[in-house]
Amino acid sequence: MKIGEKIKRLRIQHNLTQEELADRCELSKGFISQVERELTSPSIATLIDILESLGTNLQDFFNQDVPEKLVFTKNDVAVKSDPELKSEISWLVPNAQKNVMEPIVVHLEPGGQTPYDDPHDGEEFGYVIKGQIQLHFGSAVVKVRTGESFYFPAQAGHYISNAGKRPAVVLWVASPPSF
Repeated sequence: MKIGEKIKRLRIQHNLTQEELADRCELSKGFISQVERELTSPSIATLIDILESLGTNLQDFFNQDVPEKLVFTKNDVAVKSDPELKSEISWLVPNAQKNVMEPIVVHLEPGGQTPYDDPHDGEEFGYVIKGQIQLHFGSAVVKVRTGESFYFPAQAGHYISNAGKRPAVVLWVASPPSF
């Protein structure tokens, strides 16, 4: 991290000139200029004074927040295969448990199914990309075909299965995350 560059960014965000910042900190304009150009480093006490004048503190100044990722590639996908259930779940967004929604893609072989999900708070949405599935929701069983979707509050136990003769692929989004 370049301290001088970050101080300059903060100074500009606060619409201050080097001279105005220097006056607030009882420093010289030349010193502020040298700090911003990385020609000198302030002492801890001086840095604290500069940061207070810019409305921040050491902890916030050095906090390296990493910007949230917006686009995820196949390298980000985590996959769990369950040969016993003849299913494969692909998590499309890493660490989605910290988010409001959790998107997955479910691949079901003929005779396959997802694990049973107990009733919980939240909502579920699915879109059948390929094949056809059966949605098991409480005691109801509903057929959902390619191009069709399902949506329900997750107040009953549920899972999907593939009773067909061809593989099925489903985009499934849970809110809050439950997979």
